[in-house]
Order: sequence, then C-alpha cells, then structure tokens
Amino acid sequence: MAKEELIQFEGLVTEILPDARYRVQLDAGHEIVAYTAGKMKKNRIKTLAGDRVTIEMSPYDLEKGRLIFRHKDERPNPGAPRGGPPRGGQFRRR
Repeated sequence: MAKEELIQFEGLVTEILPDARYRVQLDAGHEIVAYTAGKMKKNRIKTLAGDRVTIEMSPYDLEKGRLIFRHKDERPNPGAPRGGPPRGGQFRRR
C-alpha cells in the first residue's frame, strides 16, 4: 500500500511556539501549526518570525504541517564582510 500524497504550500512564519513549532500564515489565508522537519534540524537551519517557508501537509489533517524548506531572503546580510580577504594578506602577524 502506497503512502498518501502530501500537499505542499508556501507561507509566512508569524509566531515561534515552544517545542520547535511555528504558527504559519499560508498564502491561501489559512493559519496552521507546523513543526521543523528532521533534515532541517540535522543541518541546523534556523527559522525566525517573518521567514518565507514551504510546508508539507497531509490531506487528512489540514491544521498541522511539516516545515521542509526556508526560502532565502533577497536582501543582503548587513553583518557580512564586504570585499575579499582581510587586508595584509592571508597570514597573521604575531
């Protein structure tokens, strides 16, 4: 017997809940509770409020989902260093 086909939706994380759960507002307008998928935990991918995410849901329970992907922001990281290597070459002076 085959597994039931899962449904994927995109949404926005609105609130972080205890036990690695998130309240997500789907693009369709529904609000659900989602938990972090195992691969995201394994790779230590952090999700914050305001992040765009992809949710996987079972057709039997449309109130819960599994957060499987966090979309990258289009804006640059303000804390990232600019340019190439640090001044003075690759070796550190003692």
